[in-house]
Amino acid sequence: MLKKITILAPGLLGASLAQAVRKRGLASTIAVWARRPETRLELKEAPWCDEVFDTPQDACRESSFVVVCTPVEKIPELVRAIKDALPPGAIVTDVGSVKSLICRQGHHELGGNRHFIGSHPMAGSEKSGMENARDDLFERRTCFVTPLEESNPQSVEIVVAFWRHLNSDVVTIGPEAHDEIVAHISHLPHVLASTLCDFLGRKDSSWVKYAGGGLRDTTRVASGNTEMWREILQQNRHEILRALREYQDELHAFQTALANEDYYLARHILDRGKAYRDKL
Repeated sequence: MLKKITILAPGLLGASLAQAVRKRGLASTIAVWARRPETRLELKEAPWCDEVFDTPQDACRESSFVVVCTPVEKIPELVRAIKDALPPGAIVTDVGSVKSLICRQGHHELGGNRHFIGSHPMAGSEKSGMENARDDLFERRTCFVTPLEESNPQSVEIVVAFWRHLNSDVVTIGPEAHDEIVAHISHLPHVLASTLCDFLGRKDSSWVKYAGGGLRDTTRVASGNTEMWREILQQNRHEILRALREYQDELHAFQTALANEDYYLARHILDRGKAYRDKL
């Protein structure tokens, strides 16, 4: 059990995290900070947190474990803002979906006897806000823990144990390898869903009335927060561009097969796609 955990910016992931910690009794005290005053007022009535603070620095005092749940662009500057308020030995982690730059900046900002260890629970949704939070959001979901080679080994073990206590399936991997993986399995699908919706949105507006479940299932993630995804695209630009180039080759192969009436190859591609989808 942690004596005190601090959660900074409790949106969907942060509020779900606080609820999960409370449900499992993983911390004696759950402290939170939110940027908006109206959100802080709402948090004071929430049964899943004990202390609500007006500044992130005050929220982090005497806290041995801090989770930063802001958008990815804000994580390094928030780590910089709280570093002098952290007690010796404190561990800071995050829930950002891009890791390389964040992990290196976080490690650089803290250094010494305070430790930044990156995390990324694959538990997001097209919905946002703490009103959509739930205490089982992380159960049986993959959570990447992304230490650097120079990271403190004991701190890495603590972060891994924390997510395992939330019943997440933890994968420990370097931040660069993480960014390559999520560019393909998370960021690329979002780009495909969003660009497909953009493409269809410029067709006859009446067509949307005839859409079935296939289109809704294929494009669900396009409803996600666009500013958040703009930041993700910027942070993981190079890996996403590489994934897009590879996918364009795949799409071109299917287009060529169809143009050449090579239905055997087209069926083969469909079969491979079905086999992968059936594993999900």
